Amino acid sequence: MDSKKLLDLTVEAIDERHGEDTEAYDMQGISILADYYVVTTAGSNRQLHAIVNSIIDKIHEQGKEDYRIEGTRDSNWLLVDMGDVVVNVFTEDARDFYGLEKLWSNGKKLELNLD
Repeated sequence: MDSKKLLDLTVEAIDERHGEDTEAYDMQGISILADYYVVTTAGSNRQLHAIVNSIIDKIHEQGKEDYRIEGTRDSNWLLVDMGDVVVNVFTEDARDFYGLEKLWSNGKKLELNLD
């Protein structure tokens, strides 16, 4: 699966679980770690896990099994590393505290079609 298709599936999964303030950055040619970085906010720890589970379910449906999840059951930030796409799901306070979007400011912020 190419990285753009993986990004699209990821954003769709986030939208289905009502992730808020979702942003995606195209880092192709800038970052050697991933083509796309995605960040979204969950209203609660429970929603944070639901978003991550939705992402994993979507990529499993497409046969992708190669990913890593960083964080614990009680975390206010989970990271899903799918190789070409890295997703950070935060609670609102954690997102404000870490401000990761600053790291990707030299990338292209993508226009997302969300409901």
